[in-house]
Amino acid sequence: MPHPEEMIDVYAVEGQFQHLIYSPRGGYEGLLIDTHGIPTQFVFDKHDETAADAFANVKPGQSVTVEGSLRLPSDKGEGDHVVYDFHRLSHVAGRPVDAASTDGPVRGRVVRINHAKHGAPNGVVLDSGDFVHLKPDGFVHAGLKVGDAVEAEGPARPLAGGKGRVMEARTVNGQPLPQR
Repeated sequence: MPHPEEMIDVYAVEGQFQHLIYSPRGGYEGLLIDTHGIPTQFVFDKHDETAADAFANVKPGQSVTVEGSLRLPSDKGEGDHVVYDFHRLSHVAGRPVDAASTDGPVRGRVVRINHAKHGAPNGVVLDSGDFVHLKPDGFVHAGLKVGDAVEAEGPARPLAGGKGRVMEARTVNGQPLPQR
């Protein structure tokens, strides 16, 4: 059973899709919905370049339900509205959004450790060909090493090259990872 400090609250927020939000580099870093006249922002994980794809066919003003967890306050000051970390788009116009075919658990044995640009371990590559992205804090928390059996859950997408998936792990071997 997870410790209380390891658990996060996930909220389903209904509203009307307004638009995607650009990052300073020209990609998308989130979205804005209108919830009964109140702007509500969802921020994509900086490592998830495909999160915006879920909104490719959503039109401004269309009803959506977006799942996310409250974002920690920024050290840059108070924002104009509530901000959530984006988890997934669950409904559009009252209809459930089918999970991508790449979602679902990944299973396998660790064949190598992956490292972030700054050199810290940030995930593992499995014998299945899948890459389980844990972020450095999650890697420390999970305590994985080469040869360990792994079952991870979280949103996934195809890896570059078309072999395997990259999973933004939320749980590893049944244990929730710290979310930031």
